[in-house]
Amino acid sequence: MSQGALARALDAYLAHLTVERGLSRNTLAAYRRDLTRYLAFLDARGCEAPAEVAAADVEAYVLAVRTGGDGRAPLAAASAARGIVAIRGWHRFWLAEGAVLVDASDDVHPPAQPRRLPKALTIDEVRRLLEAADPEAAGAGTSATSSALRDRALLELLYSTGARISEAVGLDVDDLDTEPSAASVRLLGKGSKERVVPVGSYAVAAVDAYLVRGRPALAAAGRGTPALFLNARGARLSRQSAWAVLRATAERAGLPASAHVSPHTLRHSFATHLLAGGADVRVVQELLGHASVATTQVYTKVTPDSLREVYTLSHPRAR
Repeated sequence: MSQGALARALDAYLAHLTVERGLSRNTLAAYRRDLTRYLAFLDARGCEAPAEVAAADVEAYVLAVRTGGDGRAPLAAASAARGIVAIRGWHRFWLAEGAVLVDASDDVHPPAQPRRLPKALTIDEVRRLLEAADPEAAGAGTSATSSALRDRALLELLYSTGARISEAVGLDVDDLDTEPSAASVRLLGKGSKERVVPVGSYAVAAVDAYLVRGRPALAAAGRGTPALFLNARGARLSRQSAWAVLRATAERAGLPASAHVSPHTLRHSFATHLLAGGADVRVVQELLGHASVATTQVYTKVTPDSLREVYTLSHPRAR
C-alpha cells in the first residue's frame, strides 16, 4: 500500500462515521482535523500502511501533540484527549476491516485531565442569593407569593443540607422533620442510598413558611401529591424548573456571570463552607452522601494564605 492508500483509508473511515455512526458535521470536522494531523505525522515517520504503524508511533504522536514536537502548535490536555479518541477509533476500524492483525493504539490512553475544583459561592454571595429569593423582595401584593415562598424554601434547603437538586425535588412532605431541636431531612441519594441530614434554622423557617402559606395554594391546583415542592399546576417540581428558579434568583441577586451558578453550586458551597469552618472531612462525606472520602477531599483544597494562618496559629514555634 502507498501513502495515498493510507489517505484513502482515512476517507473510508470518515465515510463510515458519516453513514454508520451518523456523527454531526462539526464532530466529523474535528475527526478529520485530528486524523489529518496524525496522518502527516505517520508520513514523516515513513509509515505507508496501517500494518506498519506500531504502538511506538502512536505514543510518539501523543507526546508530539502535547509538546509541539511535530512542528505544530501543542495541544492542551482536553484537545489531545479528543484527538487520541479519534486515533483509537481509526485503529479499531483498521482491525475490524482486516487491514491489521493487532490494534497498535490499544495501550495508548488520553493524558490525565487537570482536576478542576468545584465552583463555590462566597458566604456573602450565598446571602445575596437567598435574600433575592425572599418573597418580600418581590413586592407587596404579588400574585407569585406562593411560588416565591417555595423558591426561598428550596434554595435555603439546598444550601442548608448540601442536597443534590434531584434529591430536593424528590422529597415528600413526610421526609422532613422541622422540630426546632432536631430538624432533619431524609434524602434518597445515588444507588437508592438513604441518609438523614440536619437542617439549619433558616431553612426550617423558610420551609415552615412555605408549608403554611405557600404549598396549600399550589396544591389546590393539583390532584393531590405528597411532593414537598410543587409547581403552579400542583404537581411535583421538576429538576429543570428548580434549575430555572436558581438561575432567575441569581440574576436578581446580581451575581456575576463568572459565578456560574448551577444546580450543584449550593452543594459545592455547602461543603466548602463547612470545611472552611473546621468540619471534619469524613463528616462532610456522610452529609454529602459520597461513597468514598476521596470524592469529598476535592473540597479540601486551601489557599496559601489559609495554610499560613493555620500554621501560624497551630505550630508551637511558628512565632
